[in-house]
Amino acid sequence: MATSKVERLMNLVIALLSTRTFLPAERIRKIVAGYSDSPSDEAFSRMFERDKNELRDLGIPLETGRVSAYDPTEGYRINREAYALPAVQLTADEAAAVAVATRLWESPELITATQSALLKLRAAGADVDGGDGGVAISSTAALPGLRGSEAVLGVLLSAIDSGHAVQFAHRSVRSEPFTTRTVEPWGVITHRGRWYLVGHDRDRDDTRTFRLSRIGAEVTAIGPAGAVHRPDGVDLRDIVRRAVSEWPTGAQAKVWVADGRATALRRQATTVGPRALGGRSGAELTIDIGMVDRLAREIAGYGADAVVLEPPSLRDEVMARLRAHAGKADRA
Repeated sequence: MATSKVERLMNLVIALLSTRTFLPAERIRKIVAGYSDSPSDEAFSRMFERDKNELRDLGIPLETGRVSAYDPTEGYRINREAYALPAVQLTADEAAAVAVATRLWESPELITATQSALLKLRAAGADVDGGDGGVAISSTAALPGLRGSEAVLGVLLSAIDSGHAVQFAHRSVRSEPFTTRTVEPWGVITHRGRWYLVGHDRDRDDTRTFRLSRIGAEVTAIGPAGAVHRPDGVDLRDIVRRAVSEWPTGAQAKVWVADGRATALRRQATTVGPRALGGRSGAELTIDIGMVDRLAREIAGYGADAVVLEPPSLRDEVMARLRAHAGKADRA
C-alpha cells in the first residue's frame, strides 16, 4: 500500500532530525519510507522538492550544506537546536478537542490543513496519537465514546456557536423509547471517555445532561440565532460530574416518605418501618443510590413528601434543587 503524504513527511522529518551530517537526496530516497514508490528519478525529484517546500511552509528549518569536506554533494538536515520547541502539553480535553476538530474537518476542503496541524503537533512533541489520555487521532474514525455520533456533535457545536436552541429525540436508557426534547445547549463535555451535552431542558424546565450516544441521529436547530446564552458562573464539567457520578455498588440512602405519597419511590425501595417526621406520619425507606443526580432529582420532585435522612451529600443535592426551584417561583 502506498505511503500517505503525511506519513512520508513525518518519516522525512524524523530522518532529518536524526542526522548530524547533511543527507544527500539519493540517501534520503533509500532510507525514508514513501520515496521508494517513485517510478523514476524525475518523479522522485519533483516529490522531494514539493516535500521540502511543505516543510518550510510548516516552519520547519530545513538546512542545506555539503555532505562532507571531501564531498561537495548538496545534502539536507534539520538543526535540532534551531528547531527545538518547549514541550507541548495537551490535557485530555485539549487532545480530545484536536480529535474532534480532525473528525469534523475531514473534508476535501480542509483535510490538508488538518493534516498539517497534526504534523506540527507531532513534530513539536505533542502526544496526539494516544497515551494515557486515551485519545487516538491518527485514525479519526474511532474517537472515544463518539462512534456514530459525529453528525450529532457537529450540529450541536454549530448550534452552541450560533446561540440556537435544538430539538432532538433522546432516550435515557437503550431499552426505553425515544422522546422529543427541546434544549438550550450550553456546551459539550467529555467525561470518562463519554460525551455529554449540557443545557437547559425547556420541557422539564431544568438543567439536564444528555449522553450523545443516546441522542437520535436528527438534531435540528430551532428559533432565532443568539437566543441561547450560557449563564454566567455555570460549571459544565461539575454538572456532568454530578449527573453521572455513581456510588459504589450496594451503597444506600435512608429516605423518609409521607404516608400515601411517593409511590414510585416506594416501589424501588425497601421499607424499614414506620416513622414520624415533623408531626407527619410516614415510613423510613432504604434505597440504592446508583447515580446521585438521578435520585436527587426524583426525591426533590416529591417536595416536602420525601426527605433524605442519609447521606448528607445526597440531602445537600436535593436541597440545592429545591432552593433553585423556589428561586424560579419567586422570580415568576
